[in-house]
Amino acid sequence: MESTVNITENGNGLVIPQNYKKLHRLNEDHLYHLALDTQKDDLEKMFGDVRFVCFGGQPSRMEKFSAFVAEELKINDHEKDGDRPKNYASGTDRYSIHKVGPVLSVSHGIGIPSLSVVFNEIIKLIYYAKCKDVEFFRIGTCGGVGLEPGSVVVTDKAVDGEMNPYYKLTVLGKPVKRLAKVDQSLVESLLRCQEPDDEFQTVKGTTLCADDFYEGQARLDGAFCEYEEEDKMKFLQDLKEKGIRNIEMESLGFLAMCHFAGVKGAVACVTLLDRLKEDTLSCDVSMLKKWQERPQILVLRHIKKKLNKH
Repeated sequence: MESTVNITENGNGLVIPQNYKKLHRLNEDHLYHLALDTQKDDLEKMFGDVRFVCFGGQPSRMEKFSAFVAEELKINDHEKDGDRPKNYASGTDRYSIHKVGPVLSVSHGIGIPSLSVVFNEIIKLIYYAKCKDVEFFRIGTCGGVGLEPGSVVVTDKAVDGEMNPYYKLTVLGKPVKRLAKVDQSLVESLLRCQEPDDEFQTVKGTTLCADDFYEGQARLDGAFCEYEEEDKMKFLQDLKEKGIRNIEMESLGFLAMCHFAGVKGAVACVTLLDRLKEDTLSCDVSMLKKWQERPQILVLRHIKKKLNKH
């Protein structure tokens, strides 16, 4: 069954969850994995000015990103715990949430299942907070296919391991497909944010969203592997010929959920290696950390333009 998009909006830029009628029956909605609550927390006061939600895998990376946001947007009055940005989800060990002005920085873990949990609760959070005209971004890392390591790929199409542009899940024992439609206006905006003196190239292309890090991405170094080097290389070459530029594990679900929720969303990831040449990382940690900042730089340029702070 293919889900149809039936976005509920009030014309003022607010996103209303499709499940809002059932949510209204609740006396209290406990956003369990965010350690937030509709009764004990004034979500509108806390988060009502949020316009950009940036997702990334690791809590530590997203904490550093929030500090980067504060520096770039010149915001010094955001809440802190000591010298560190406040983690609003500190009451749970699942995810992290940091807020700097209109930017929310959220960790999502690894893979679509982990992403889906926090995505659901973030959608409800921006609904309860009455946020307007919100844009979602996934900023992360990936494996490149025929690209120089350190390149940034802006996803203009996401597919699964069978080349289908659908996020598939099982609901009430039945398969459901949701189209991973990319907001092309955001894609083009991010591409326009590249600058001539950048130390990295920014490209757009199709992203393969795998269900697994090892076999699902044709690696030879997992605990299980029923294919040989030549099988792997044929598969990766086929991907390149089909226009696949990178491989990661969240884009398909992220873009499908953005589209289904009626939220503008985009994905920008930096390639840490070229999968046509290697399965594992060979560069040093300091270089990796520098590369991880590249999609953040791109997204922040977009945010600054939207806020007229460029």
